[in-house]
Formats: sequence, structure tokens, C-alpha cells
Amino acid sequence: MLRFPSGAARAPLAAAAALVLSTTAHAQTSAADAAGDSTLVLGTATVNVTAKALGPLPARSVFSSVDILGASLLQDQHVDYSWELLTRAPGVQVTQFKQGTDAGRFSFRGFNGEGRINAVKLLIDGIPSNDNAGGMPFLDAVFPLDIEAIEIVRGTNDPRYGLHNIAGNANVRTRIGGNEGRASVTVGSFGTRELQLAKGLESGAWSQNYFIGWRDSDGYRDHAEAKKLALAGKWFYTGANGAWRAGVIARHYRNRALESGYLTREQAEAAPRSSPAYAQDDRGERDTTQLSAHVDGSLTPAVSWSTKLYVNHYENRRWVRFSAAGVQQERYNDERQRGAIGTLTWRPTVSWAHEFTLEGGLDAQWQDNIGQRWRTVQRVRSSQFRDWDFDLDTRGGYVQAVIRPVAALKIVPALRLDKISGHFNNRLTGEAYDVYDYGLVKQPKISVAYTVSPQASVYANWGRSFQIGTGIDAYRTQTRNLSPSINDGWEAGLKFSPLAGLEGRVAYWEQRASGEVARVLGVDGLPDPGGQGNVGRTLRKGIDLQLQGRPTAGTTAWVAWSHQLARITEPDPSAPTTRGQQIENVPRYLATAGVDWQVLPQLKLSAWANAQGDYYLERSNTLGQAGGYALLNLGATWQLTPATSLNLQLKNVTDRQYVYAWYDSGSSGYSPGDGRSAYLSLDLRF
Repeated sequence: MLRFPSGAARAPLAAAAALVLSTTAHAQTSAADAAGDSTLVLGTATVNVTAKALGPLPARSVFSSVDILGASLLQDQHVDYSWELLTRAPGVQVTQFKQGTDAGRFSFRGFNGEGRINAVKLLIDGIPSNDNAGGMPFLDAVFPLDIEAIEIVRGTNDPRYGLHNIAGNANVRTRIGGNEGRASVTVGSFGTRELQLAKGLESGAWSQNYFIGWRDSDGYRDHAEAKKLALAGKWFYTGANGAWRAGVIARHYRNRALESGYLTREQAEAAPRSSPAYAQDDRGERDTTQLSAHVDGSLTPAVSWSTKLYVNHYENRRWVRFSAAGVQQERYNDERQRGAIGTLTWRPTVSWAHEFTLEGGLDAQWQDNIGQRWRTVQRVRSSQFRDWDFDLDTRGGYVQAVIRPVAALKIVPALRLDKISGHFNNRLTGEAYDVYDYGLVKQPKISVAYTVSPQASVYANWGRSFQIGTGIDAYRTQTRNLSPSINDGWEAGLKFSPLAGLEGRVAYWEQRASGEVARVLGVDGLPDPGGQGNVGRTLRKGIDLQLQGRPTAGTTAWVAWSHQLARITEPDPSAPTTRGQQIENVPRYLATAGVDWQVLPQLKLSAWANAQGDYYLERSNTLGQAGGYALLNLGATWQLTPATSLNLQLKNVTDRQYVYAWYDSGSSGYSPGDGRSAYLSLDLRF
């Protein structure tokens, strides 16, 4: 039954040297080092390593709650959108709108993926990949077969990034280098047809990688067809003796999709595959392009540097009507980003410490954005009610050190500074505004890890991150100045490995915001309210439990449980009834589990599940709850030859009915998730 409201790669050589994306420890890593590393790795991925650490500090050796999803866990998956891969990640909430090009996103640490507050910094090959509001449209361009690993850093103690790094960050690393070719052809339920082709060409100092992905699907629901195409090319050159490496990455994506629309509660329960008549003219067109240049190298045996330059372009046109009582809108966004990132890492040999590393970094991004909206009838414009032209510039820098006075103790102090500037033009009214004077946003951070024994380590961290308004709400439309919302978070945890082949992690965390704001989606309100509303002071806290191991030869298993609470402690004065209430669309628990079993040399069987609890639809918590589910998936891979295999996946095996639900300004909507489905793939290596 539905749960409805009720009363109650290889990275560039110099930068990749310290990063090992597999469960095998680095050749020079001591037992103390391994225990002090609180990272957990699911699956495996192969990258080059050298005997000496080079390049920027890797997240797994510096920060605390880090999870890495390796290629073996990702590349055989077949999903409509790559954010769905995060359903296999511990402690991650995946929000599935399933509405055309705006299909969903992921979040964690008590933040939801609604779009009201986007709290996760997304990077692709180290390139910032959020839109102005913190959304993740660029992730759609990366298909599973091109992914080497996804690195997730949860918490407030990572100083490398500023804007959107409210609750942490995720970096998607794609395949770079090698001569392997891989292809996958898939057919499946709901008229799904998919092709993925990846090829590496490496000769001497040169490496080339090419990728093409195409997916065409009718969708689970009526009026949900989508056609997607992704192209990528990567070209790198390595200097003599591997002292430096330079390269270019280009990526383009287009999606043309219909929208099935939101149902009422009763419609979603009685006919989950239906599409309401009012949505028959809804659809979207999305194009993204990323171009980046990467240069990494060593100045001396102790000093490494890394530089990235990039250009991002995101264009989205959407015709949408959220309810029968509402009005269709055409929403158009054209966002262009230019940016630069540089880091310098010094690893001297010192007599007073077991290890000392000092790293500093600078980054800047210049955004030029257009946001327009029209009232429309059957996609024909009648009147315009939004015409925004605005730029947002961010400049930041950080310094952090890794200090190990003794082998068992690691201390990582850090400080990040950010400065925001920009200008806004309302081309409908002629009004213009400068960005709020947020000042120099100071973000101190510190992490500590101590190895109790070769089988256990304890760690703790404290850090500060920040949130500013998005769109018009970053600009001074009122006389008084607004400060950024400051997020202070801390965490304490234990990583343990009581037996060979078994490891786990348990952590308690909290995060407090001084004045959280959330976008007012204004789904049917015309003229559109735009902007954001004040939520107030908030508290998020939770417990994360993770366990994974190899119970027998050829078998791997994992389980993770996150219990979380997001509460308003001091509300906006205009909403006193929200005091002490839970923030909307945040489930109380998230769970994942899975097992891979190599039954025969030619046959592997898999089972994985993900679940979440119900959530309240609005902040007064009076309209009940929805959104809970528990889904089971099965898979089987048969190795036909050393180079070919058949892969069968059964998703939502029990045909569980579940929904994504929202409520805003008196309107609500329900979008049913996919029912039982099957996909058959022929995978080739060449």
C-alpha cells in the first residue's frame, strides 16, 4: 500500500597518487595509518598509485565520514538518471520527482532534495557542478559506465569548497586513461532502450578517453517519454618521469522529456501509472556542457600543485502545470559559469612529527544567469512575469594542515574564507540590486583521529559552513542587510575492524543553522512569488551505522542505517506554530543493504535494498506524513566468455507502491515511483 498522509580513473597522475579507490590498502600504509583512516569503501576501482604521496590531499586521508562507491558497484547499473546510483550509498536520501528533465536529486545529513535547500556541493572530476540554486543538472551527463568512483564527504569539516557545501560534498570521478573498451546494450521495462560505449586509448605519454551514452524510455507512467544523449572526451599528456600531467575534458548532454504531472492522493493510489489531463502539454528540454583544463605536477619532491580552469553552461526550458487549478508556466534558465581552482601542497620531512603536510587553495567562480517565466496555454505564451538577469561571483581560499605528532594521532586544523559579490537586474521593472554585504565568511574547522589499536580508531570533528540566498534572494531588495546563515556542525565516531574482512563505522552528528532560508517554490501562485522564506534557527542531528564485510570467499555484504532528525528550534516570527516541528520532506531514517555472491566462476548473484521512513509535508506537521518505502532489487550476471556477459536486473521486485509527495501554499501533489521492472544487458569488453 502507498504511505499517504494520516493524522499522526584514474585522475591526473600527480593528483591521483595518494588516492586508492579499492579495499586493498596502499602498499606503504601501516596498520596505524589504516585504522586512522575512517573512510569506508563499497566496491572496487582501480587507479594508479606511486610509492610517494603527491598532489592535493585526498579526502579519504583527511576527513572523517567519507564513503567511496567504487566502479564495480556502479558500472553495471542501468538507471534513468545517475543520481539514482546514490540509492546504494549509506546515509543518502534520493528524492525522485520523476517529472521530465527535473527528475530528482540526492542529499544527506538531514537535508532533503526538494530544491528548497540544496545543501550538497557536487563536483565532476573535481569541477564544481551545481547550478545557481545548488541543483545538480550536470550530473545527468555522466552515465554509469563512465564512472570510476563517487566520493562522498559528509559533514562541515571539509574546507576545500565554500558555496553549496552546507552539509558536505560529492565528487564523481570518471574513467581517465587505460586502453580498455567497454560497451553495454540494454532493453527493459517501460520501453527502455540504452547504449553505453566507453573506450580508452593510451600510448606513451598520451591518453584519450571517449564515451557515448544514449537512453530512450517511455517511462513507468503515461506521458513520461524521455530521450537522452551524452557525449564525453578526455585528452591527457604526461610529462617526463610523471612529474606533471595536463589535459582537457569535454562533456555535453541533452534531454528531451515529457512530464507525467502530479496526481492527487486518491489518483496516485487508484491509478499510479496515469497522467492527469492538465499535464498533457507539459515537457522539458535540457542541455548541459562542461569544458575543463587540468594541470597537475610537482615543483620539488616536497611541493605539488594542481590547477583547474572550467566553463559550464546549463540551459533548461520547461513547460509545467502543477495542478488542475493552476496555470501552465514556461520556465527558462540559462546559466553560464567560469571558474578557476588552484592548490599548493607541501609535504616536508620534519623531525618533530611523524607526518606534516600543509595545503592551501584558492578558487573563484563567475556566474552569468538568466531566469525567465511566462504564463502559457498549451505552450503558447500569454504574458511574462519574470525576467531576471544576474551575476554572482564567489572567491574563496583555504589552508589546512595534517599534523601527526605520533603515529596514532592525526590532527587536521583548517580555515576557509569566502567573499560573495554580484549584481541583479529585473528587466521587467528596471530595478537593479547589488548582492547583500555578506562580508568575509569565516569558516574554521578541525578534525582529530586517534588509533586505539590496529582494529579500531576514534575520530571527532567540528566545522562551520554557510548558506546564502539563491536567485533574487542573494540581492539587496530590502533596506536592511542580511547575513549568511551559519551552520556549525560536529561529529564523533568510531571505525572498527574486529575481524579480518569485516569493518564498520558508527557516528553521532549535529548541525545547527543560525538563520536557515528556503526557496518558496510557488508552484501555482501567479504572479510567481519567487524568492525564499525564512525558516529560522534549525537543528539537525543523527546517528549513522555502517557495517560491511566478506563473510565467505566470493561474497561481499553491507548494511547501513541512518537515524536523523531535522527540527526548527526558533521559527520565523510569522510562523510561530512551526516551533519545535520537523522540517518537511526529511525522513526519520534511511537504510541500505546488499550482498554480492559469486556462486560459480561464471555466475554472480546480487541483492540490494534501500528504504526510508515517512516525512511530514509541511513545517507545522499537521497534514500527516508520506514518502516511506522499502524496495528490493535482484541481479544476476552470467559470464559468457572472458569478454562478454549477460546482466539481468529486477527492480522493485515486490512491486511496492510508493510516492514522492509535496505540499506548498495550499497545493499538494503525488508522483508515484516506478513499479516492478526488468532489464537485460549484454556487456562487452574489448
